[in-house]
Amino acid sequence: MLAIIRGIIVFLLSILICLFGSIYCLFSPRNPGHVMTFGHAFGKLHKVFGIKMLERIPEEAKQYGPSIYIGNHQNNYDMVTMSNAVQPRTVTVGKKSLLFIPFFGPLYWLTGNILINRENRSKAHGTISQVVQQIKKRHISVWMFPEGTRSRGRGLLPFKTGAFHAAIAAGVPIVPVCVSSTHDRIKFNRWNNGTVIVEMLPPIDTTKYTKEQVRQLAEHCRQMMQAKIEELNNEVEVMDKRR
Repeated sequence: MLAIIRGIIVFLLSILICLFGSIYCLFSPRNPGHVMTFGHAFGKLHKVFGIKMLERIPEEAKQYGPSIYIGNHQNNYDMVTMSNAVQPRTVTVGKKSLLFIPFFGPLYWLTGNILINRENRSKAHGTISQVVQQIKKRHISVWMFPEGTRSRGRGLLPFKTGAFHAAIAAGVPIVPVCVSSTHDRIKFNRWNNGTVIVEMLPPIDTTKYTKEQVRQLAEHCRQMMQAKIEELNNEVEVMDKRR
């Protein structure tokens, strides 16, 4: 019964956020400030899921300026966990097919996110230059998932290099964001789904790297994030045992 009630509430609230957000964004379409506003709105759904969120976001993050944020991409619950870490004037990069998702698609476009065609390799390669142009032209930050797909319990997958190429080309820092594991930890029919920690790591200066060192930068970031995620998972395990 709890799963049914929770599912209905999440469904209705999600539609409400999308409808209200789309109407609201019509007054200033493609404004990058909207992504944080409605990302945080979806983030508040963690309470409906019975998740206790611990957000470790440095206060100075609001003053980082244009950056490329990278996060570990686990599953659909990222929408209610990682979205809480989205900073001002930060947009995401998503595939064009997202536009066809009822209610969510229009909101995704109107909030100013960058859409790419992943099925066309020649256009996909142009994504890096498109991201760099958007960063410089609109003075924005971009959120990317370097794994390229959801890990679904397989741990932190190998990183693709697109985000790192873009950071080096744009001359902006990489800011890693780590979320403790949610795989097989969230059940719709369980009232208390434990703790999830989202932690933003210090910015990584990319001006020290050349495009020939992009894989070195990617591996450095991956190792750093993997160590932090393991640390967060251990911390969550201890915290939940005490509850």
